[in-house]
Amino acid sequence: MKTWDLIDMDAPSGTRSPVVLHSEDEQARAVLIVLHPGQALGDHEVREGAFVTVVDGAVTVELGDESFAGGPGTLFYFEPHERHSIASADGARILLVLARWPAPGHYEDGERELAQG
Repeated sequence: MKTWDLIDMDAPSGTRSPVVLHSEDEQARAVLIVLHPGQALGDHEVREGAFVTVVDGAVTVELGDESFAGGPGTLFYFEPHERHSIASADGARILLVLARWPAPGHYEDGERELAQG
């Protein structure tokens, strides 16, 4: 068993330094992302299904023409390739879980070797 303290874990550069908590091929990847006040994960999509849980603070999720607010305990799910953005006016901690990791086709030719160093 592994445990993580998502409230006190250090991520000093906000969105520029997400903390990969767990990453296991054919399973899932869990990533802690700290949004400093005013930071956002701009319009994007991922190849995997994505669960996003607000651990602390508050976020606004934009999905097409719709906007959704979420505070601590809110869980969002995004289908693979579903475009969205996540922003926080006052700062937030979010837990991102990508499942299945990596999704088929996540890496293009040669990218997997580059990502593994």
